[in-house]
Amino acid sequence: MTKATVQITSSETSIKRGLDFIYRVASTTDGFDSYGNLLICCFALVGATSRDASLRRLARSRAQKLAQRWSRAHPLVPSDAGPDLVLKFVLVRYALSRLGLRDVALNAQVLTAAKRFSAQDLLGFNPISEPPANDLSYACDCGLKNQRGRMYCRQCRRRLEIQSRYRVWMRALASTYISERCGILCGARFLDVLKWLPTMRPYPVGGVGENVEFLRDAIYAVTHIVYTLNDYGTYRLRPSWLPREFAYLKANVAGACERKDPEVLGELLDSLKAFGLRASHPLIMRGTGYLLKEQNEDGSWGDPNEENIRTRCHTTWTAIDGLRTYAWRGERLGRPEVKSMLKRFAR
Repeated sequence: MTKATVQITSSETSIKRGLDFIYRVASTTDGFDSYGNLLICCFALVGATSRDASLRRLARSRAQKLAQRWSRAHPLVPSDAGPDLVLKFVLVRYALSRLGLRDVALNAQVLTAAKRFSAQDLLGFNPISEPPANDLSYACDCGLKNQRGRMYCRQCRRRLEIQSRYRVWMRALASTYISERCGILCGARFLDVLKWLPTMRPYPVGGVGENVEFLRDAIYAVTHIVYTLNDYGTYRLRPSWLPREFAYLKANVAGACERKDPEVLGELLDSLKAFGLRASHPLIMRGTGYLLKEQNEDGSWGDPNEENIRTRCHTTWTAIDGLRTYAWRGERLGRPEVKSMLKRFAR
């Protein structure tokens, strides 16, 4: 039995332990209220794209149970729903579509609600006319979401933390892609966001001190290029379509292991698998070995003392995706019309 085969066998147990952890969190009131829409998406994507049949059944069952709970808590889109809540509804609609489920009436409500907002409202910038913003702050600790460009909170006067342009771009890639898959427009199209790819190059390297978070955001942006082009784990991608991004992902595996960063490592591994790297590839074997060794006793990955349950769940989710095998449906782009754009980007 090869080392790669042993890792695959061990991974199956680790994956189910990780899913059990996430489901325990989803079963709590606090966990579901703060992260329910993303947890539904987690189980739906695992259920839709995993090669392991038993894993697909388990994940689909849990996604459906959580979706039913979401529907009971959110039977209608509130008339005063803000952009963040509308995007949560969109994500749940997308997750259900991956399971072959639809709610025509609720879809119509989400579509109507989304039309009330501009790209600036939903994405934080307007990708039709400008590149990803570098002056957009996170929500303040007091809860206020401040206007773009502010350095201090209008309400409590705290200094605001500014999002990197890579994080803004990553969120816009995901939001526009998922919305369009549901027939909803976020004030701009996915291609409007993707067209800024050449502007975002070259991607940062290294990652020491304060630069680590900037590096992590850039890696996440690149992994989300992969996710939105391969329909979140559905298709393999050809490395020649994104040669610089493929090289960048490979170059960051060792650093993620050395920094003990399972969250980033999970996204690196599943993206590289999408480019065709097999379980026996040295980078996949190194990353897989690290994840198997670093799983916590409760089934999670990451810092077990982390108070932010969203962080704990997302780290565990990405580790699961980095370990699991995919039921690829061939080599192609989820959006074939993107191919001509990628050819221009490769020059």
